[in-house]
Amino acid sequence: MKRKSFVLVLVSLMVFCFTLAALADSNIPKKKQTTLGLYVTAKEAFANWHVHPEKIHIVDVRTPEEYIFVGHAPMTVNIPIEFLKHAWDAEKKKPVMEKNPNFMNEMKRKYSTADTLYIMCRSGGRSAVATNMLAEAGFKNVYNMLDGFEGDMVKDDNSYFNGKRYVNGWRNSGAPWTYKLNPEHMYLP
Repeated sequence: MKRKSFVLVLVSLMVFCFTLAALADSNIPKKKQTTLGLYVTAKEAFANWHVHPEKIHIVDVRTPEEYIFVGHAPMTVNIPIEFLKHAWDAEKKKPVMEKNPNFMNEMKRKYSTADTLYIMCRSGGRSAVATNMLAEAGFKNVYNMLDGFEGDMVKDDNSYFNGKRYVNGWRNSGAPWTYKLNPEHMYLP
């Protein structure tokens, strides 16, 4: 009888833990969730990288234009998941983007499937897509940087910064960033 009680308690505890994990992911916006379920904030990413710079690789999947003109973390390598097509989508009210057909080849060329990768975009959406693509290709230790480089938007009608990306993100975290370009880190196909 004691064994059945122990098993019942153990199973209940496991269900409780899985439920907590599912609830934790539910706080993450759907577009930022990944199949691997590995997440890091920009602040955590810099702290972790600072301790283990030889073990953690930070990859910036924004467009080359964003990387160059908006700024970037000095240690990041830019491998864009998409390119700006220099056309306007009137229906979506945003520029047209096209997939980088060389994204996966570049990732496999630079990194092994066992490397620890932190994937960064502007605010966590494209990095989630990139993380899922890498997971599908066999990469195991890929973390989506939830707040990206620029962070999330301020949502306060009374704020001058309403609609601007000042909530979190690498640039707003106190972590180092720069406009200085290193050709070894730039996407130059």
